Amino acid sequence: VQLMESGGGLVQQGESLVLSCVVSGSISSIEFMGWYRQAPGKQRDLVANIAGRGPANYADSVKGRFTISRDNAEKTVSLHMNSLKPEDTAVYYCNAGVTVQVNVEGATRSLELWGQGTLVTVSS
Repeated sequence: VQLMESGGGLVQQGESLVLSCVVSGSISSIEFMGWYRQAPGKQRDLVANIAGRGPANYADSVKGRFTISRDNAEKTVSLHMNSLKPEDTAVYYCNAGVTVQVNVEGATRSLELWGQGTLVTVSS
């Protein structure tokens, strides 16, 4: 079970970009999905996430510009990024909490997954 990301790239300030992430492999359920980012020399910070059927959570710096959406049936999460700024430049990581079946009796365990990261560069 792993996360596969796509959609990073180089854009100019004010432009838009969409990141996508899919859970590959057999899982029982998805508990949460979201995106983090890490700029050079900085720690990895939450950008946005959705847990269960709850509302989405956003970092203050992206509220009103970024929108996260999740499709449990397709096991995907997307991040629509509008009005991009140079300070949004970072490696973006998909993050998900899933449960997987571990034996024929139906026992499950929880896993937290991270994608490999996709680079978003916003030029001024």
